[in-house]
Amino acid sequence: MTQEPLEIGVLGYRFMGKAHANALARLPMFFPDAPEIERHTLVGRDEAALADAAERFGFAHTATDWADALGQVDVFYNLGPNHVHAEPSIAALEAGVPVLCEKPLAPTLDEAEAMRDAAAAADVPAGTAFNYRFVPAIRYAKGLIEDGELGEIRQVRGRYLQDWLVDPEAPWAWRMDADMAGSGALGDLGAHTLDLADFLVGDAVGGVDRVSGHLQTFVDERPVYDDEGGVAEHRDVTVDDAYTAQVAYESGAMGSFEATRFAEGHKNDHAIEVHGSKGSLRFSLERLNELEVLREGDRGYQTVLVTDETDPYVDHWWPPGHVIGWEHTFVHENYEFLSAVAEGGAFEPSFEQGYAVQKTLDAIVRADERSEWVSVE
Repeated sequence: MTQEPLEIGVLGYRFMGKAHANALARLPMFFPDAPEIERHTLVGRDEAALADAAERFGFAHTATDWADALGQVDVFYNLGPNHVHAEPSIAALEAGVPVLCEKPLAPTLDEAEAMRDAAAAADVPAGTAFNYRFVPAIRYAKGLIEDGELGEIRQVRGRYLQDWLVDPEAPWAWRMDADMAGSGALGDLGAHTLDLADFLVGDAVGGVDRVSGHLQTFVDERPVYDDEGGVAEHRDVTVDDAYTAQVAYESGAMGSFEATRFAEGHKNDHAIEVHGSKGSLRFSLERLNELEVLREGDRGYQTVLVTDETDPYVDHWWPPGHVIGWEHTFVHENYEFLSAVAEGGAFEPSFEQGYAVQKTLDAIVRADERSEWVSVE
C-alpha cells in the first residue's frame, strides 16, 4: 500500500456522487486494510450547491472546472452525466491519474473506444463502475458457475424494470436526451444486466456473437417545470423508454434481456437467471442477500442466504445472518478499485470491459434500426 493518503477527486455530487461519497466514508471503519484516503476535491457547476455537497460529503475543496482538479488529486472519479464521461476521463488518464467512471462508459461507441484506448495507453487502473458485480450473492453465484455446479451454460435471462416514467407528466431530464445519455433504458439499465451476464457466464459461453433488438419510446415529449411548479416548456424525448434483445453467444448459448422505465409497480427490479445442463440459479436485486439455486437432482430451488462470514465481503460487516443493502455494493467496489490503485494492480470491470458492453449496446440499436439480427463486431 502507498504511504501517503490517496487524494480523491470526484466529478458529480448528486445520485452517484452521494453513493460513492458514502462508500469512501465507510471504508476506514469496515475495511481497515483499505488504502488511506482523503476526500480532496468535489467538482460541479453550481457553486452554492457544490459547497453544500462538499460539506456534507466531507470534501476539503471544490472546483467548478474538472481540469483544475486533475493536478491536485491522485485518483479521479467521473460520476457526471454520460456526455461528460469521455473528455475528463481521457485527460485524467493522459495525466497518469487513475479513473473510476460510471456506466455506461460513454454515449457513443466512438467515445467509448477513445476511452478504452486511453486506458490501454495509461499505466494506471481505469475502471467502469458496474457496482452489481460486488453483491456478495453475485460473487457466490459466479463461484458456483466456475465450479461447474450448473454444468454447461445454455441460457441466461436478465431484466431491469423501473416505473419512474409511467406518468406522462413526469419531468424531462438529461437521461431522456440522446446527445447527453446515448440511449435510455438500454444504456442506463441494460448496460448493468449485460455486464452482469458477462461477469457470471462470459468465461463459459464466450463473447456475444450477434443480437436482435427492439427499442420503444412511449412518451415523445415531457414537461420542464419552472420554480413555481408550472410547465415552462416541453422537450422531446429522444431515447428509448424500453428495450428487449436476444443474444447469441459464441458457444451457442442464448440470452434474453429487457429493461424499461414503464413497468408499473417495479421500483428497481434487477434480476438475472442462469440455466445449465445440471442446474440453475436466479438472483433479484430486491432480495440481494439471497440466491436461489437448483442443483442436479433437486426438485426445486433452494434459497441460500448469502450472509455467512465465509461469503464474499460479508466478514467486513455484521454477524452472520445480518443483511446488507444496495449502498454496500459501492463500498466493495471502492475497496477493490482503490486497493488496485495503491498496489499498482488491475481492476475489473475495466474500461476494456466497459467498451465490450458498449459494443453490445450499439449492436442492439443497429438491430432495431434494421429489424434484423446483427453482428456485434
